[in-house]
Amino acid sequence: MPVARVVVDVMLKPEILDPQGQAVQRALPRLGFTGITDVRQGKRFELELEGPVDDAALARIREAAETFLANTVIEDFTVRVEETATLVTSSSVVGDAK
Repeated sequence: MPVARVVVDVMLKPEILDPQGQAVQRALPRLGFTGITDVRQGKRFELELEGPVDDAALARIREAAETFLANTVIEDFTVRVEETATLVTSSSVVGDAK
C-alpha cells in the first residue's frame, strides 16, 4: 500500500521574538554568508500515513498540530502533502563558507 507523507511546518508567529534565528543571522556574515537579512527558526514534522490522504486524514493531522505539535499561542503551522515518489535526498553541500 502506498505511503503518503504529510509535512507540518511550525514557525514562531511574526510578532514573537526569535532569539535562535537572530543568533544564526548574526553568525552568518562572520562565516562568509552575506546578503541574508532575516532568519526565523522553526520545526518540521514529517508524518507518514498509510493509504490516501483525504479530508478526514488532513483534519486529524491539523488537530494533532494544533493540540500537540505547535503551541498556537506563539506559533503558526502549515500542513501540506508531499508525494513520496518524488522525494529526493542529497547529502551534497549547497554553499561553501570558504
